[in-house]
Amino acid sequence: MRLSLLSILLGLGLGAPQIYGILKPQQFAASVRRFPRSLPAGIFLMLLATAWFVWNVNVEPIADFSAFKPYMLTVFAAIGLGSCIFVQDFLAVRGLAVLFLLLGKLMVDTGRPHLSDSPWVLVIQTWAYVLVVGGIWFTILPWKLRDFLNWATANETRIKVGSSIRLGFALFILLLGLTAFRAM
Repeated sequence: MRLSLLSILLGLGLGAPQIYGILKPQQFAASVRRFPRSLPAGIFLMLLATAWFVWNVNVEPIADFSAFKPYMLTVFAAIGLGSCIFVQDFLAVRGLAVLFLLLGKLMVDTGRPHLSDSPWVLVIQTWAYVLVVGGIWFTILPWKLRDFLNWATANETRIKVGSSIRLGFALFILLLGLTAFRAM
């Protein structure tokens, strides 16, 4: 994937919910507070994360483990599916955490070849590492995301300020994709 396309998609993906948060803060807060324990969202995110992870393992050239690759793929898929059945508490947070890890990998892999082309690539790389740390943290302590979301949506001012800051960052990432990363 090209860095410009990734940056545009990241900017749009991060920015769209923030507009909703600014325009309808109460509805935004209600949906955000329901997220950590939402079973449908959890199953969707965990299955998406499982499919993405299994695909990554499948395309990875692992010469030392090539004989075991079919078994590994089966076990990883079973773990993802089993999580949806046996680990339903905070499943949405855990699925999101795995997606943070996978997205961080994609961002680092996409940006790495362009580190010498533009110093702005470090924005994407830094964000990727923040996602990886967040993914690890929320995998271990999923209730911390619930607590943070409850704090961030405690009143309308926090919702609007937080959404505005995230929207500004999303627009910055989108602008990087349209300008500095256009040739990458």
